[in-house]
Amino acid sequence: MLNFELYNPTNYVFGKGQTAKLTDLVPKNTKILLAFGGGSIFKNGVYHQVKAALPNTEIVEFGGIEPNPRYETLMKAVEIIRTENIGFILAVGGGSVIDGVKFISAAVKFDGNPMEILHKRLLIKDLTQVIPFGTVLTLPATGSEMNSGAVITIDATQEKLSFGGSALFPKFSVCDPTVIESLPKRQIQNGIVDAYTHVMEQYLTYPTDALLQDRIAESILQTLVEIGPDVAENPTDYKLASNFMWCATMALNGLIQKGVPTDWATHMIGHELTALYEIDHARTLAIIGPNLYRVMFDTKKEKLAQYGERVFNIQGSSVEEKAEKAIEATVAFFHKMGMLTRLSENTENYDETADFIVKRFEERGWLAMGEKQNITPEKVREIVEMSY
Repeated sequence: MLNFELYNPTNYVFGKGQTAKLTDLVPKNTKILLAFGGGSIFKNGVYHQVKAALPNTEIVEFGGIEPNPRYETLMKAVEIIRTENIGFILAVGGGSVIDGVKFISAAVKFDGNPMEILHKRLLIKDLTQVIPFGTVLTLPATGSEMNSGAVITIDATQEKLSFGGSALFPKFSVCDPTVIESLPKRQIQNGIVDAYTHVMEQYLTYPTDALLQDRIAESILQTLVEIGPDVAENPTDYKLASNFMWCATMALNGLIQKGVPTDWATHMIGHELTALYEIDHARTLAIIGPNLYRVMFDTKKEKLAQYGERVFNIQGSSVEEKAEKAIEATVAFFHKMGMLTRLSENTENYDETADFIVKRFEERGWLAMGEKQNITPEKVREIVEMSY
C-alpha cells in the first residue's frame, strides 16, 4: 500500500428533513451569497426549505450557474462578493453549482488573474485566502459535496479544466435523498454513471495490496450496479435514493483513493468532449472509459479481471479472458443506464476529434497520463478514434 494522508473536514449532514439544520450550520451575523443553477430549486421546494431555515439571515441571491459552470458567469459572482462584503457562500444545487462556488471561493481574494487558477491547476491551501462555503446537494453525482476538487469551463477558449486544494472543502453539506424525486431520468442515469466512473478511476489501475480500499471500491460498484436501473425508474423510493446519494459521495470523498495509484485519464479526455460538443459529462465517460481499458489492457488486465470476478461474478480460464469479459459487462451496464457509448451516437461532427484533443494535450504539456504515466498523446489518439 502506498503512503498517504487523509484529511476531510466536511460536516456531512445526511437524511430526510436535514435542510432545517441550516439554521445552526450557517455562520451568524454574516451576509451570505446563495448560489444556484437554472431554477430547479424553486420547482422542487428546496429554495423554500433553505429560506425557511434562514429567516434572519441577510441573503444575496446569484442564479444561473450552468451545468458546466462557466468562468465568465462565476466571475460575476466574484464581483458581487467583493462589492457586497459577503462572508459566506451557500451552494444549493448539484456538482456544477458546488464546483462553481469552489472557484468563486478561491477567486475573490486571488492575487492576480483568476484564470491562472485553472490554467496552472493551482492547489488552494490557505484558508485565509478563500471565502468559506457550505452546500445543499440537489443532484448526487460528482461527490463535490465532500471533496476539494472542481472542474470549470472557460467559454472563450472551449476549455474544461480542473483545480482544487485543501482550503476548498465545504464547511458542511446537507444531503437529503428526497431531492432526487423531481429529477429527470436522464440526470439520475448520469449521476449513477458519473459516480461509477469516479470509482473506476481510483480502482482500475494495478494491484498495490490495498485490500480494504479495493473492497470498499467494489462495494460501491456493486451497489450502483444493483440499484442504478431501479433508482432511475423509481426516484421516490427512499431506500434506492439514499443508497444512490451515499454511493456518489463515497465514490469521490477521498477515502478509496488513499494508498492506491489513480488514473483520471478518462475524465481528462471526457472533459474535452464536453467542452467541444456539450455532451453530458457522464456520457463522455461512458464513451471513453471502456476504450481506454481496451487500449491500456496490458497494464490494467489484472485489476480488470479482479473487478470482473468480484463485481460481475465473471468466470474464465485466464486473466485475459476475465478482463475482456469485464469490459463487455461494463459497457452492458452503461447501456442499461441509458448511455450511448460511441461518439458518433452523441454528435455528428466528430471526424477531427482525436487530432484536436491530441494537439490540445500536447500544447498543455500533458504528455504522460494515467497511473503509470504511460498514456501518451498517441495512446489518447487511439482511445478517441476507437470511441468514434
